[in-house]
Amino acid sequence: MKRLILIVGLIALVLGTANAIHAKEITVRGKLQRTVEAGGWLIVSGETKYLILNARDFQSNGWFKESTNVEAVGETRDVMTTFMEGTPFEVKSMKPIDQQAATPGRDDNRRTTRVMITGDSTVQAQPDTAIVTISVVTQNRNALEAQQENATKTDAVMRAVKAAAGANAEVKTSGYSVQPQRIYREGQPPTITGYEVRNSVTVTSSELNKVGNVLDAAAQAGSNDVAGIGFTLRQDRQARDRALSEATREAVGKAQLIAQALGGRVVRIVEVQEEGFYQRPPVPFYGDFAEARVASGAQVPTPIEIGSLDIMSRVQVIAEGQQN
Repeated sequence: MKRLILIVGLIALVLGTANAIHAKEITVRGKLQRTVEAGGWLIVSGETKYLILNARDFQSNGWFKESTNVEAVGETRDVMTTFMEGTPFEVKSMKPIDQQAATPGRDDNRRTTRVMITGDSTVQAQPDTAIVTISVVTQNRNALEAQQENATKTDAVMRAVKAAAGANAEVKTSGYSVQPQRIYREGQPPTITGYEVRNSVTVTSSELNKVGNVLDAAAQAGSNDVAGIGFTLRQDRQARDRALSEATREAVGKAQLIAQALGGRVVRIVEVQEEGFYQRPPVPFYGDFAEARVASGAQVPTPIEIGSLDIMSRVQVIAEGQQN
């Protein structure tokens, strides 16, 4: 009988000691997260999960929401839950904490500053496409006759241009207009004296060395106006990437200089925003000199200087600096 009493006493002592050890107060730091338990909440600390048994005691706080970093003091409990997701944890006190402030080795007394910087870059590249716009302009007292004359000349110009530009060029009509020509006299309504018909043709070609030939062929066939010549870069990915990279490096470099001037350093880039690209072509070539050259009997092909394009990029960076 005494032995039985002794054994029971030892069991009670062991259980009491185990419960005392198990109920030891601990501090848990982690992120709030919902759980599959009905109305349940977890504190996720690394790979360990703590199931909050009394989450309702803290849900009235504005900061109590998913992904908030918290510090909780309480005791683990040996209880059964529906899904047993995490260690049951009864919280005595809980407060939100800043994730960076909770990072080991961080000096809370250090001041941080955010700066917004813009980085610009200009990369030069050779154009790969030429765009030439030429026109046939005819005038006549009769609108129909002006149109018919223009149609005949434009047809000849388009055939000549296609032959000069080559099979890979795109030749298309880009504009057509019939405008009455008026004379204005004081005190009288305007009088229509004739009509002007304009038919514009745009040639797009990747063979830049044929631009001069296109102009000469168009003038010889009857074109009497060159609206303009432009050069562009269709395959611009490589140049754009280079400009973007250089603009970003410039922005980050500025941020580092500002941080150093303030006696600190850049600790992280908070945000990067690309503000876009701009392709500035070479100075366009304008004029009607091709017709003048043909009229004067000049045999030298029209010279065209292509030049280079400017591919410009701008990046805006928000950086966080920390004083030493």
